[in-house]
Amino acid sequence: SAIERRYRYRIVNRRAPLTLDRGRAWRISNALDAGAMHDAAQVLVGKHDFTSFRAADCQAESPVKTLDELSVSRYGEEIEVAARARSFLHHQVRNMVGTLKLVGEGKWTARHVKQALAAQDRAEAGQTAPADGLYLVAVKYPG
Repeated sequence: SAIERRYRYRIVNRRAPLTLDRGRAWRISNALDAGAMHDAAQVLVGKHDFTSFRAADCQAESPVKTLDELSVSRYGEEIEVAARARSFLHHQVRNMVGTLKLVGEGKWTARHVKQALAAQDRAEAGQTAPADGLYLVAVKYPG
């Protein structure tokens, strides 16, 4: 009966290995452009068929979801991806983050993200980001 869920995904963007954040964030040593990631993320906001970002074993009746927010922010060497929607598909957030990583590395543009979304084919999107950086931060119920 939840009407909103919020997830946060943490990326630590540095060359040095994680110590205190080991198992709590995804370390990416290649420099990432968080601004480009944020711009590309806006392609995914709204009501879409998210088949390209759905796990093969997802049990949702429909891949159509409405993503209310997907933002990317940098705080020093940490990049935070914030997602908000009523509901998500299995691995949807992690698959979106893995796709945005390609944009941050300069390998993809927002156009590629749009094409991956339109393809409705999991093989056309980026990798599944590790579970280590994913946090459920809020669930809102009616009333």
